[in-house]
Amino acid sequence: MSKLLLAATSLDVTPPPGYRLDGYAARTGPATGTADPLRATLIWLSTADDPGVLWLTLDAIAVGKDLAAELSAAAGCAAGIPPSRVVVSASHTHSGPAGWTGEIHPVIPAEREPALYEPLIGAVAKASLPRRPVTASWRSIEVIGVGANRHRKNGPHDNTAGILALHSPEGSLEAVLFDFACHPTTYGPENLQWSADWPGAARAELAPAVVGYLQGAAGDVSPRFTRRGRGASEVARLGGLLASRVREALAGPGLELPQSAPAIRRTTINLAVRDMPPAEEAASTVAAAASAVRSGVDDPSGRIAQTRLDGARGQSLMAAASLPDALELPISVVTMGDVCWVNLPVELFALHGACLQADSTHPITRVVGYTDGYYGYIVDPSAAESGAYEALITFFDQPTTNRLLTETAAFMNC
Repeated sequence: MSKLLLAATSLDVTPPPGYRLDGYAARTGPATGTADPLRATLIWLSTADDPGVLWLTLDAIAVGKDLAAELSAAAGCAAGIPPSRVVVSASHTHSGPAGWTGEIHPVIPAEREPALYEPLIGAVAKASLPRRPVTASWRSIEVIGVGANRHRKNGPHDNTAGILALHSPEGSLEAVLFDFACHPTTYGPENLQWSADWPGAARAELAPAVVGYLQGAAGDVSPRFTRRGRGASEVARLGGLLASRVREALAGPGLELPQSAPAIRRTTINLAVRDMPPAEEAASTVAAAASAVRSGVDDPSGRIAQTRLDGARGQSLMAAASLPDALELPISVVTMGDVCWVNLPVELFALHGACLQADSTHPITRVVGYTDGYYGYIVDPSAAESGAYEALITFFDQPTTNRLLTETAAFMNC
């Protein structure tokens, strides 16, 4: 019988200061230093005769199409496996560099910077990945107090963490791959230091195991209603809260997974880009949103008003830009025993994650966004009707969004 093999490592890929941070249009300067390290984490599960799957998780706002391809090739080279067996996911921290992936949306123009992405790719290509036998088990646990729906406190949110635990034959915890849905936006636009935000703090709390973090259906989920501040102490508090729940789950019994390597299937879905409003209508939306902003207010209602203004301005930029007629979205499905991870290159709303889970024929389904590319938000009908920030800057209308979900579910279950 084949043995399940693990290779896992976490690389410090923090850039030097002086480069632009990504995630907030309101930022006024480049990075001045490091609050906590940015990491590229590689977790590779295989057997002697099956290359399996290698997850590469990166502390970044996103992994654009080019960066995802480069990192897949680099990780594949390090492991000696095809790049198609590599899944590249971003944590979506808003305190990482813009220059790794370049412009992810017209809202925040940016350029790829070789001085940033070349060292990152080089570090991944040189990663040491010796394999050793492990056993795999699965757990999930509810986590309260880290994230919540950012439009309404009691709105939809999958508040469970899904946990893949990898133990040595002697019983020591070697690696953890876990997912949770919440924007890493404890730090705001005033922060000018590199940070993985609360996912990095959770990872540090779970050391010495190698920990990979997958971002879930977090398009409308953030700490807006749960955070008590915006500094390092709050990052540590939220990360510590999540880590404590993961540790609690790890201390209990888990579902034993098979000794066979995980499998991966891939497809692409071509989606039409929505028609943008005329320039005059877009300008009117900006004016209406601006009238609702209260200067200096940073409570949840103030943030909602400000982000709606940001969205209106973003839509105006999109209306003036030369957008493509359609976008090609890569979708992948990873399965390991009863567990299925469905990976999409978008920011899904919580409702979308729940729909995909409900439609799945797999006993356990985890929905992961921000993977193998980045194509912005897809929004639910409520956000589209209300003209929320995310709805104003999405590339896709509601019929197209429904088609993405339908075709993803069909591929997931085939």
